[in-house]
Amino acid sequence: MSDTPRVGPKSEEGEEGLSQPGVGSRGLSLRALLPNAITAAALAAGLTGIRFAISGDWHLAVYAIVLAGLLDGIDGRIARLLNAQSRFGAELDSLADSISFGVAPALVLYLWSIQDLPRLGWFASLAFAICAALRLARLNAQIDTDEQPHKLAGFLTGVPAPVGAGLAFLPFYLWMATDLPEFRNPVFVAVWLAAVGAMMISNIATFSWKSIKPRRSIRLEVIALFALAFGALLQEPWWTLAGICVIYLTLMPWALLKYGRIKRQRQAT
Repeated sequence: MSDTPRVGPKSEEGEEGLSQPGVGSRGLSLRALLPNAITAAALAAGLTGIRFAISGDWHLAVYAIVLAGLLDGIDGRIARLLNAQSRFGAELDSLADSISFGVAPALVLYLWSIQDLPRLGWFASLAFAICAALRLARLNAQIDTDEQPHKLAGFLTGVPAPVGAGLAFLPFYLWMATDLPEFRNPVFVAVWLAAVGAMMISNIATFSWKSIKPRRSIRLEVIALFALAFGALLQEPWWTLAGICVIYLTLMPWALLKYGRIKRQRQAT
């Protein structure tokens, strides 16, 4: 999952690309239709998640937002593959991310649990949605800025919006997997939701795909691990999603240590 805009000379993860106009006097170019259609589909998935939550279909609501995350993870890559990056695509991508990974998770979790705390719960939902929007606004504002220490070292700044949405649902995953009412406790869910929102707008270094480079000697093992994870996702989706969240949270201190080491090495030279 990535909230990287699809425009400009460099993306958040350092991808090189051409800055294409995308929208001319005749509208979108033909090659720009596919990535933008995928982005629109991700937006539709996020909004549909809200609809499922309103009707009480909690698992379908979360599935819809997870699907939005998967679609968001491929639209930018397809745009770069087709050389179809555009300012229009970047704006659409940010708007879709703000709704699918900010507004939708906040509303789903509010309806699922924290509406029992009308004031604190709503403020926690507002905090999460606003933090997602602020993160994306910061990302767009810095898109053409070269002075970004984390990006230059191959890291991200803060938790990406799609990852934040996935982390926000951790209490729900555990509730579905165990059926324990403690994981649906509105105070716990509200505090967790606000904490994840704070992680999204934080200035801490987090791993990007480019910063994770397994050694050549274990790359086959990594492929096998991904295959096993996919199989587990099909058989035990809630435990698997919870495990992915725990692994990501565990890797965050490692990212800080690794970035600090790279920063010291650069300062020494």
